[in-house]
Amino acid sequence: MDVKERIGIRIKELRNQCEMSQKDLAYSSDLDRSYIASVEKGQRNISIVNIEKISIALGVSLLEFFKNEKFDNDTTGS
Repeated sequence: MDVKERIGIRIKELRNQCEMSQKDLAYSSDLDRSYIASVEKGQRNISIVNIEKISIALGVSLLEFFKNEKFDNDTTGS
């Protein structure tokens, strides 16, 4: 699984924990809903600036966002 997919999955997990729709997250992070959807599907190369906007909207720090097994050292080479 590549990093775009892992970030997308992490965003969706956190969004679901907050019981937010993609529309709610888009509004709170000042991003477009279709952009959020494509990021969650791993189709976008999201910038760190937008990851920060999304993290703030979800109420988590960047450290908490990336402090997840999905971002541990990947030994598979993907």
